[in-house]
Amino acid sequence: MNAVLEALFGGFGKELLEAAESMGHFVFLVRSTFLWMFRAKIEWRQTLIQMARIGVDSLPVTAMTMFFTGMVLALQSGATTKHFFNVPLFIGTVVSFSIVMELGPVLTAIVVSGRAGAAIAAELGTMKVTEQIDALYTLGTDPVRYLVIPRLLAFLSVLPLLTVVSDFTGIVGGLFVARVKYDIPTVVYWHDIIDNMSVKHFVHGFLKTFVFAFLVSMTSCYKGVTTRGGAEGVGKATTQAVVISMTLVLVIDYFATAMLNALGIT
Repeated sequence: MNAVLEALFGGFGKELLEAAESMGHFVFLVRSTFLWMFRAKIEWRQTLIQMARIGVDSLPVTAMTMFFTGMVLALQSGATTKHFFNVPLFIGTVVSFSIVMELGPVLTAIVVSGRAGAAIAAELGTMKVTEQIDALYTLGTDPVRYLVIPRLLAFLSVLPLLTVVSDFTGIVGGLFVARVKYDIPTVVYWHDIIDNMSVKHFVHGFLKTFVFAFLVSMTSCYKGVTTRGGAEGVGKATTQAVVISMTLVLVIDYFATAMLNALGIT
């Protein structure tokens, strides 16, 4: 019995210590990133390259995802209001509020984490296991300044822009269904949005994209630069980066929404 309890609690304690150690390393990485960001020259060439890889390459999949999300929202909201009121009502309002305030920022961050975040973790993980990161230390270049900061700045720059594009394509997807399925005039759809939505509703979702960009980029970079175990370790680090990033986006979204609501940005 004692052996079973020792194995059970021993395993739990080991996992807890490893999680605490990982959290400490992550905090040190964040600290080092901000210190280098304000003390050293920014690698703008690398930042622009990462902006193209993260932003431009992710644009088609994010736009397509949100277009069909808008279509589904319009289809479901139209069917629901038609069931209760015999006519489809407020489709533009439901689609725009749902996408701009919540689904646009969250789904864009999740899609980009699955595409660009995984690529960053795999790239940095490969550099780690092949000792290229150690070679940077030997050459007198800090890997955080050369590898982490450009990816963080790229995420902070392009994820909000991707979210704006996603918001628009999602609303257009809702318009397509409203026009074709429910025969709602385009003017009525847009007026429904303009009459009910204000700038603060857009700001509510837009501000959260910066938090998501920070979480996804730093998580992906951390998992990449701490990779161990060769090719198998790269695969595990990539999977962990994507899973943790998606989970953090969904968890932090609640607290960010609650904070913005408390500040009156709702």
